[in-house]
Amino acid sequence: MNPKLFDIPIRKADGAETTLAEHRGRVLLIVNVASKCGFTDQYAGLETLYKKYHERGLTVLGFPCNQFLKQESGDDASIQQFCTVNFGVTFPVFAKIDVNGSNAHPLYRYLKKAKPGTLGTGWIKWNFAKFLVDRSGNVVKRIGTATKPAAIEKDIEAMLESPAA
Repeated sequence: MNPKLFDIPIRKADGAETTLAEHRGRVLLIVNVASKCGFTDQYAGLETLYKKYHERGLTVLGFPCNQFLKQESGDDASIQQFCTVNFGVTFPVFAKIDVNGSNAHPLYRYLKKAKPGTLGTGWIKWNFAKFLVDRSGNVVKRIGTATKPAAIEKDIEAMLESPAA
């Protein structure tokens, strides 16, 4: 049995346990992030989307992951500092997790089951894979690593215009 998206336990960067319940009714862009990746500059685009659309109902959620060539080797505190100092990130960046394998976080198990990748694969292929979730918690779209945040702006706008089901 899959838990509802908003009930899945997650850990904040400071170690506090929480869920996504506080984000119920918002459009979510969930992203596995890393500090030493060729796509790390996407933090800037994610922050731009967050600032532009947060008041209208978008929340960007970052989940650091060290599974891809160890490109997120820092601890949670150093990851937070990196995001703030280098990209002015104000959207929530949570504690480091695994997105693949036997230790994959339940959130990513849920997301991958809801929207499998190419040819039905459940694997996240790299850092900065994105999942767009509607206000009701339905995983609407899976977006590849190479797609820049600005390229999904029209999808976000359309979802923000739709009320929660």
